[in-house]
Amino acid sequence: MENRVVRMNHNSHLLELEEYMYQLVDVDKPNTFRNLFPYDEVPKIAFNDRIVPHHMPHQIWITDTTFRDGQQSRAPYTTEQIVTIYDYLHKLGGPHGLIKASEFFLYDKKDRKAVEKCLDRGYRYPQVTSWIRASKKDFELVKSMGMRETGILVSCSDYHIFYKMHMTRRQAMEHYLTIVKECLEMGISPRCHLEDITRADIYGYVIPFCLELMKLRDQYGIPIKVRACDTMGFGVNYPGAVIPRSVPGIIYGLMVHSGVPSELIEWHGHNDFYKAVSNSTTAWLYGASGVNCSLFGIGERTGNTPLEAMVFEYAQLRGTLDGMDTTVISELAEYYEKELGEKIPPRTPFVGQNFNITRAGIHADGLLKNEEIYNIFDTEKFLKRPVEVAISNTSGLAGIAHWINRHYAVPEGMVIDKKSDIAMAVKAWVDDQYENGRVTVISNNEMYTVCDLAMAELGKRLERR
Repeated sequence: MENRVVRMNHNSHLLELEEYMYQLVDVDKPNTFRNLFPYDEVPKIAFNDRIVPHHMPHQIWITDTTFRDGQQSRAPYTTEQIVTIYDYLHKLGGPHGLIKASEFFLYDKKDRKAVEKCLDRGYRYPQVTSWIRASKKDFELVKSMGMRETGILVSCSDYHIFYKMHMTRRQAMEHYLTIVKECLEMGISPRCHLEDITRADIYGYVIPFCLELMKLRDQYGIPIKVRACDTMGFGVNYPGAVIPRSVPGIIYGLMVHSGVPSELIEWHGHNDFYKAVSNSTTAWLYGASGVNCSLFGIGERTGNTPLEAMVFEYAQLRGTLDGMDTTVISELAEYYEKELGEKIPPRTPFVGQNFNITRAGIHADGLLKNEEIYNIFDTEKFLKRPVEVAISNTSGLAGIAHWINRHYAVPEGMVIDKKSDIAMAVKAWVDDQYENGRVTVISNNEMYTVCDLAMAELGKRLERR
């Protein structure tokens, strides 16, 4: 205690005692945290009520893993598809490049060709980066492609170190540091992917390893990024939860005990326990500048943090989109469905077919009176998706009236509401359908036909929008 330095913290403006320097604990047997992760039981969330402070960085951003983790879980993209999606990401990120980087495999000719074509675009953002395993053979690919930054897989839990790599902690650390040094010698910025961090010994391995990384950063004067990878989705954002499951605790440890600055910390989440979005937002709140995502959450098993979700998390936290073009999200969803054959689940927020469609008559009645009652925001403005009503047996007159107002150009002075004779005529047809055993929603084409017939019988005419 008496030998530890007292210094000024320029964030809190308080004198503080230099943090304890954690040393590597090189165990003989793996620590698999069986008290938290008994394989034959549901994992446990334990608490010690140690609370760490919020530390929202001055700048936050999104990085993309669509072409790496995202591609691992689907049919491979063609070179042309990769370049098209990359163009969309550039447009989505806006003039400030808030989609800061995207990562690519380098293992086959198709991937390398895609990297070359994306680099030829000349965009500042998203920066084109690569991903490799911690091997000299993989590093040769990085050198040959002239990459400025590469991700390096540095698995950090004893599950991986002992059972997959068959090494000790010290052997793994030395192996990783060798590859990192080779990157630095070539002037390449390493991004260390701490795989399975939410089952790792944070103070016995992760923090000592990151301390060594920061020493190399100081020695070479080249940024070394640290990506905290919640590989199995075990992370939780609850205040007072114990590490290694605590997202706040992990980010705090990396910043305070390893000295990794916010701008060099990224969070990479998985959705195994439905926490990918909340954990990514938590990482921002507690000090990580970057969150790593994939489009529509497409990724291993249950997927990654959806990139589009974090765009709207950013806007809610900052109070502005800072130039991000959210209408591109809808363009991307359409591209994925029409060009790639990707079926986006209809209830997916922001992009699913039904995300802003209501079938309930009572909700449709609210929409008729004021759209804000049952719509999250102006979805037409931000996503080019006006709020809609789908017609079924529960839609009622209000739902039918709203549908007509949305799909026909109703002139000023004419009111289509629950009392409209057109709406009542259409409702009679809808009721008859379900009384005779129909179980499916009425399609838009059917609605157009029935509305046109009803108007003709009533001597009225409206133009379709």
